[in-house]
Order: sequence, then C-alpha cells, then structure tokens
Amino acid sequence: MLPTLDPERIARLREAFLAADYTADGCLELLGAAAYAALARSESVPALRATVGQGPLQTLVRLFLLQRGVPYPAAAVALPVDEALADGWLVRTPESDVRATVDIRPYANDIAETSDASGPALGAAVGDAADAWIVSDLGCAVGGAGGIGSGAATDQGVPRSELVLGVGGASTTLANITVRRPVRRALDLGTGSGIQALHAARHAGHVVATDVNPRALHFTRLTAELSGFGDRVEVREGSLFEPLGEDERFDLIVSNPPFVISPGGRFTYRDGGMAGDDLCRSLVTQAGEHLESGGYCQLLANWQHVRGEDWRERVAGWLAGTGCDAWIVQRDVQDPTTYAELWLRDGGDHRGPREEYERRYADWLDTFEAAKVDGVGFGWITLRRAPEGAMPVVVAEEWPHAVEQPLGPAIDAWFTRQDFLRAHDDAGLLAARFRLADEVVQEQVGAPGAEDPEHVILRQNRGMRRATKVDTIGAGFAGVCDGTLTAGEILDAIAQLLHEDPVLLRDRVPGQIRVLVEQGFLLPA
Repeated sequence: MLPTLDPERIARLREAFLAADYTADGCLELLGAAAYAALARSESVPALRATVGQGPLQTLVRLFLLQRGVPYPAAAVALPVDEALADGWLVRTPESDVRATVDIRPYANDIAETSDASGPALGAAVGDAADAWIVSDLGCAVGGAGGIGSGAATDQGVPRSELVLGVGGASTTLANITVRRPVRRALDLGTGSGIQALHAARHAGHVVATDVNPRALHFTRLTAELSGFGDRVEVREGSLFEPLGEDERFDLIVSNPPFVISPGGRFTYRDGGMAGDDLCRSLVTQAGEHLESGGYCQLLANWQHVRGEDWRERVAGWLAGTGCDAWIVQRDVQDPTTYAELWLRDGGDHRGPREEYERRYADWLDTFEAAKVDGVGFGWITLRRAPEGAMPVVVAEEWPHAVEQPLGPAIDAWFTRQDFLRAHDDAGLLAARFRLADEVVQEQVGAPGAEDPEHVILRQNRGMRRATKVDTIGAGFAGVCDGTLTAGEILDAIAQLLHEDPVLLRDRVPGQIRVLVEQGFLLPA
C-alpha cells in the first residue's frame, strides 16, 4: 500500500522534516562527506555509525534513508507519527518499532554535479536553493533494482516490474543538462518518482507528468506535494505522447525514458518494451509535434551501433521531417557483453540462480546478434523547434570528455549560435563583430626550442571544455576579437602585417570562423 495523498498532513510532515533539518545540507553535516558519499554506492554502514544518537535528525535518517526500524517514542519526537502510520508512510513492526514503507530522500537543488557517471545518494542537481524530497520504493533510491534481491516481488509485495526508482546518475545528468528558463508549460515524459517534474515546477507555470506505471504517478504526486509543488504538477497515465491532446504544445519536454535495449520489458522503469532503440526513435520523431516554436525537448537515450552503418547518420536520420534543430552527443559506447552485464546486475540477476543468469545473458547476446549490433551508445539528445521556414541544423558527435555542470546554459547558447550562423553567410560573418569567450587559453605544441609551433590549440575551460586546432592566423584572429572591429577589418590588418593578399584571406578564413563560433570559442558581440 502506498502512502495516502493528504496535502494537509503532508504539509505537517514537511514541517517536521524542516524542523529536524532533514535536508540534504543537514544530512551532509550529520553524516560527514565520507558516509554521505558511501550512500551513493549503496553502502550504509558508515551512515549507521554516524546516526547512533537519539536526535530527530538521526531518527529520520535511519527511518527513511537507511530503512531501519526505530522505537515509536523516538519517531514521535521526530514527526507526527500517528498520522504517518495512519497514512501509510510508516508501519509497526513485531518489535514495537516503526519502519518506513517508502524511501524519502532529501534533494538539494543548489548542488551541481560534476560528473554524469553516477549521482550522489542524497540527490544533487541544479536549480533553486530550496529543500525538496524524492519519494521512491524502498531499496531503489540508488543503483536500480539490484539492491532488493532477485525475487519476483519485493518484501512489500510490489512486483519488480512496477518498481519506482529515486535519484540516480541518469536522472541527475538530465537535470543538469536541461535548459532552465521561465516557461509556461513543461512535460516530464516517463516521470518515475517525479525528479524532472520537480525541477520543471521551479520554472514552469504548469507541469504535466506522464508514465505507464500508475505507481510512478502516485510517487510523483507524493514527491511534488512533499516538496511544496503539488499545485503545479498534473499527472497522466499512458505511453509516450498518448496521454496528450493532439494539439497540446509545451515549451519544454524532458524525458529520462526506459531507454535500455533489452530482450523484453521486465522492468517498467528501464525497459521500453520495443525492439532495439525504437522507443528512443519514437520519442525523437514525435517530439516536434508537441513543441512550441523555440521549445526544447531534452532526453537521455541509448542507440544501437549497427554493423555497416555510421551511428551518427543513423540517429540523425530520426530527425528527418521533424522541423527540429538537434544536438546529439554520445558520451559512452559499450560492446554487447559489457552492456548486457551492466543491466543484468542492475536487475539483481547476478544474485539469482546461475542457470537463470546465463540464460538471460544469452538472450541479450542473441538479440544483439540478430540485429547486427556491435555496440550500444549512450548520450543525450536536445531538440529545439526550429524557426518557421528555417532549414533545421542536426549535429551528431562523440564527446566522452568531462564537461562543466550544469551544462544547460551552454546547450541553450549552442542553439543560439546556430541561429546566428544560419542567418549569416560568409559576407555576413566578415561584417560581424566577435569576442573571445571567457576562459579560453592557447597552447602551443612543438619540439623544444623550435622557432614555430607545430600546432596551436585553443582550449575552453567552460561548457563542453573543447579543444580545437587552429593555424597561426586563426589564433591571431581569435586573440584580437574583443567586439571592437569587424571580422573583415581584423583579417585586413592581419593580411597587411603578414604581407598576404587580403582578398584571399577573406575568402579562406570564414570557414574557420564558423567552426570557432559553432564550438563556442568566439561569440557574436
């Protein structure tokens, strides 16, 4: 049984959490950095040692983070325990203790994650510095379903296929790359426990959250209500865009969908139930129909590397006819065996009978071989409804390197620069003024003592943290750009200094300028 959705009682529960400082900051101060980080690895012993005291915060951490029983009197000091028992947040144990029925995890929106490989256990993402809480199934806050055993159902009798996860690395990544700006309407497609809907509610007037799992929709309502955004979040049941009206449009669509490419739909939270990467393809091909002009759709995705095909061309082909600009970034790629092992462990199969594990493993490999899949790529896709009549820009690239987080502002700026480049031919570029982006440095590569460098590298310390090779003219041009002179005037001065033909230089350099603008080294002044 899930907790009852009673706004007045949930408000009192939230007040008790705040009074006890059961927040991300409060838990970090209580547990210390080492125990806090251990929770992200699903290791609870350090946190247990840090909560031996009898204060309200220690009680709440043991109840909702560590899922341990606590004495009734201690719970009564920390929160309205009788209401929590009546509404299903807590249950009595034979030992006369009380236990939590769900995981309630403090979530700090003012902490930016530095890596998209994994997410801190207590939640870390970008946004306003307001306290929030994510409600999910017990044992599923971090690390998928692998931490709850390998049976067909949990100890609470919940079918494993209907489990609802809390904060994880994927959800944190999506939160950090999302473009944050005030919008009228936002859509969280495949909401799960409501993490993305919670973020969107901070800058959207109204949020629609959808999911095929009715339990997930209830968890989303609990998350929104407990975090003070119950009046902004509407939930709807259904797959993909089915719950929407035909003409319903949004300024922002976010989705951490069930993108796992698997032989079957065992887990609603991760397996889309479609063949191969068809679910992600369907999302991409249909999103434009539900975007306002200039609206963004941002999602995480997996895509197949099919033998004999370039993955860039294959995924970019999903955008044909959508009317959307797109930036597709592959962050990682795994071979079929590594991929299968990752998700078998996520589902806890490695803890079950060896024969069953091997059978499922073979099913994955058979499925990949039949589809001629050599690997699976993971990354993010950002779509933006292109201006009316404009030729959409679609870029697919591989970038496994570290990036600045939050990345949302850099993604928004990338699309803005695409608008600029689309509106300026070579003559327009030469008439424009540019400035060098902040924190760009120049590196020279060559043999020690050589008069001239072999390569000149421009490197960013912001955004995507790119590095690009330029010639001496490109480096000199970039170094002079401060918004004062036009690009043509700068090139004429360089031509005079180097005794080159200014006409040839004006003809040759715009292509290099275009690359530097697209990659964010040069910004239109």
